[in-house]
Amino acid sequence: MKGGPHAAIEGDDAPPRQQLLRIHGLSVAWVVPLLLLGLIVVVDVSTTEKFRVISWIVLVPGTAAAICGVCTTAGFAVLSLLAYILVDAAWPSQYQAGLPDIVLVALGGFLATLACVVRLRAERLMLHMRDVVDTTRRTVLRRLPPAWAGLENAAVYLSADTDARVGGDFYDIQPGPHGPRVFVGDVQGKGLGAVDTAVALLGTFREAAYHERDLAAVAVLLETRMLRHRRYMADLGRKEGDRFATALLVGFPVRESGFVEIVNFGHEPPMAVAPGGARLLSPGDGLPLGMSEFADGPPRVRRVALGAGETLLLVTDGVTEARDAEGVFYPVEREVARAVAADPRTAEPRRLVSAVRAGTLRHTGGHLGDDTTVFAVRRVLGWTPAQIPVRGRLRS
Repeated sequence: MKGGPHAAIEGDDAPPRQQLLRIHGLSVAWVVPLLLLGLIVVVDVSTTEKFRVISWIVLVPGTAAAICGVCTTAGFAVLSLLAYILVDAAWPSQYQAGLPDIVLVALGGFLATLACVVRLRAERLMLHMRDVVDTTRRTVLRRLPPAWAGLENAAVYLSADTDARVGGDFYDIQPGPHGPRVFVGDVQGKGLGAVDTAVALLGTFREAAYHERDLAAVAVLLETRMLRHRRYMADLGRKEGDRFATALLVGFPVRESGFVEIVNFGHEPPMAVAPGGARLLSPGDGLPLGMSEFADGPPRVRRVALGAGETLLLVTDGVTEARDAEGVFYPVEREVARAVAADPRTAEPRRLVSAVRAGTLRHTGGHLGDDTTVFAVRRVLGWTPAQIPVRGRLRS
């Protein structure tokens, strides 16, 4: 999923080692063992009988096994054995290394070929697992059209790859007759349990955000879904009874373009960014999804003024809690304000997401401590929703 504003997981199908040994798409990995072979032969021929290094030729197939394919490695094993026999035979009999080293070179080539087979199987397994992770993430983070449901949007997801597990960050836009709704959040924990929870919440959001007229009703259904999901997991014997999710639920009312409705489930507060500057919106007082037993009542819906040219920036704690080498948090509000002051076009969703992404990676030196999601939306001027009839209401 790379190459666009929704580049969720960065990577490629070829192992990193092979990427470094390609020129114009062609592998040049064979050059390294070939140069090593030539160097050993030249050194052995150029030195005296007191410094024989031809037996070091066993390193050639070993090197090929680390960076080349099986056929190439086997070829270098045979070539190394032939080169050994020819070079050693060129010396007088009293200076020849003899049969023991021939056996060593032959055995080394055979073992190197076997090691190459094992390495390639492990790399194929790694690539398969990467595909599984990418597919899993795409199930949660579906691609969104750049201007969908009257909202210009851009997003990026960066995986911290902690213990090679996927995380629970999610985002989505749901069009509907009551205006588009946006959902961004972060499920506590990692692994497939966090992904299961994210999928459950997104499924409920996509239905409720379409059918329910009031954003508060959507929020109640999301809390209900979280509690139901936890009970289901507990019945399966999985220890996820304390799992929760922080989230932001944002509604863009159809007939009130100067306002947005926000429900904050204990998430990082959103930021309104315009060509003239940036402002952090009130964090709200809602608790994370799954903690309604500690709340006084249902989550409150807050109406917040949002100008026609303002972009709403929503991030997970992978951005706000990103640290540099000295443990200093990334000052996202200050950096966004600085970027907009330098170039007012940075307020555009795609440019804004790119700026926050680059700033976070620069601040952490590329070492993310947590999965990171950056999502930006703003209204498309002059857009009017298609009036699709609602035939029923979603019930919990």
